[in-house]
Amino acid sequence: MTIKPLLDRVLIKMTEAEETTKSGIILTAQAAEKPQIAEVIAVGPGGVVDGKEVEMHVKVGDKVITSKYGGTEVKLDGEEYLIVRQSDILAVVE
Repeated sequence: MTIKPLLDRVLIKMTEAEETTKSGIILTAQAAEKPQIAEVIAVGPGGVVDGKEVEMHVKVGDKVITSKYGGTEVKLDGEEYLIVRQSDILAVVE
């Protein structure tokens, strides 16, 4: 089974949270921050959203930075994904 986003939606997979700090301190699951960098898995076609034409600027494989608490969490085949609007993506990491 696959997930195909509609309109201006993007399917992303979050990267793993850091388990240690730069100084070597090991963090518990509660102390680790929610990751904000994700990989784009699928992209909707764009189109007219709320009366405005939306062109998609991200593509599959891009690494992106997203809003911290945006999107809808989805589980498929044991994997966790997030569906967000393209406008919830803050930047592409190059």
